[in-house]
Amino acid sequence: MSGKTELNDLRLLVKSKNPIITIETHEENRAVELVTQLAIHFNKPVFGWDRVDGITRVDLAHDLAEVEDSKLPLDALKHIKSVQRPGIFILCDFHPYFENEPKIVRLIKEIAIDHHKKSHTLVFVSHKIDLPAEVKRFSAKFQLALPSGNQLEKLVREEASVWSKAHHGQKVKTDQETLKKLVRNLKGMTYADARTLIRNVIADGAITEEELPQINKAKFELLDMDGVLSFEYETSKFSEVGGLNNLKGWLKQRKAVFLDRDIPLDPPKGLMLLGIQGGGKSLAAKAVAGMWGLALLRLDFGTLYNKYHGETEKNLRESLKMAELMSPCVLWLDEVEKGLSSGESDGGTSQRLLATLLTWMAENTHQVFIVATANDISKLPPELMRKGRLDEIFFVDLPDEPSREDIFAIHLERRNQDANKFDLSQLAKASDGFTGSEIEQAVVSALYRAYGGGSPMNTVSVVETIKQTRPISVVMAEKVQALRDWAKERTVSAN
Repeated sequence: MSGKTELNDLRLLVKSKNPIITIETHEENRAVELVTQLAIHFNKPVFGWDRVDGITRVDLAHDLAEVEDSKLPLDALKHIKSVQRPGIFILCDFHPYFENEPKIVRLIKEIAIDHHKKSHTLVFVSHKIDLPAEVKRFSAKFQLALPSGNQLEKLVREEASVWSKAHHGQKVKTDQETLKKLVRNLKGMTYADARTLIRNVIADGAITEEELPQINKAKFELLDMDGVLSFEYETSKFSEVGGLNNLKGWLKQRKAVFLDRDIPLDPPKGLMLLGIQGGGKSLAAKAVAGMWGLALLRLDFGTLYNKYHGETEKNLRESLKMAELMSPCVLWLDEVEKGLSSGESDGGTSQRLLATLLTWMAENTHQVFIVATANDISKLPPELMRKGRLDEIFFVDLPDEPSREDIFAIHLERRNQDANKFDLSQLAKASDGFTGSEIEQAVVSALYRAYGGGSPMNTVSVVETIKQTRPISVVMAEKVQALRDWAKERTVSAN
């Protein structure tokens, strides 16, 4: 939305004779400036109020005198009610006075009721506004527009120019692709917050690929998203996932379409990962974000539930809203069956959660790619499993022999061991039936044994550790086989 369109929308709200307008924002100065411009359109004086200065004229630079005895909210409202000439009154941070202040609420209501006589407009500006029921029906909400991609790029160039002037004409170093990713990651931020993040990222005179994850984390914190939704800072590079070649290929085909909405193809919505515990579903979810260079948000369905009626669904709605603000991003719905069980023992909460999620999935137009992971497919509702809700259902099976070789190499190198000094083929054969996490633990255990025994780790010591381990495919053989049989005809292999 351009500044002109934004001003026109606000002008229409005033023209429609709304006596009260609320603007929830942290950008107070921008909101006041926008409202002040209405003075030209309506030939009305514009006044501001806050608890420190009281009522002051804000649309005329030469007339900033305070109205005496107007610092207290009750006195300010009495003054506004007594003014005969129509005016626009911006009341900043008035929200604490709505509660347990019946006289204040009554005065606001009287000013609203008298709007047809005096045409006063009250504009409440604060980070959070909950109007009392008595006056809410007289109000209209206005939301400041967030900067577009072009406007964000302009902000980056403005701040780069400021940095350059402060450093004797040096240029901020970057490339067009990294600049494009930075702008994409800044979407959903206010002008002020975006400018702050831009200044931080160019403080060292360069915009690099390595700084982008930190930008996403800072964005997450500024949006105050911490709760049931968490930010996964360490998104693994996809090269760190052994096997899963079908899944990797599928994602590579769709990366450009998801990131570039100008490509005339339906953008991918998301995927479901089913599989054996420890088989690599979580790592694969992290790797999707790493491969696409996006922020990863994790929603643990087990943390959504609240004992109060309606709060659980509210938690989900707020989480989905936050994901929209963080877009483009990957939204990882972890162990989704915990919140969407098809049972009826929770008073219908799971069914309401499912309805909320399905409605959002059908209507979502933001760049939010869903990766849902599940261990127990018997508890998943059929509505979610149906094709069309998500693009594909992948089954993460036990890794095959070549994949096990890759997994051993990854975990050995991660722990400063030269994988070329190990017989990876022998290790892969010895670990038949092991999941990726069980292979990792075998490497960790072998390292402990080597440290305790004072000798270097080698292929023999790792094999001995493997032989002492009973993998889940043995301990829970019947359940694992049942899951594999179920998935054979119903899912696509991720391996």
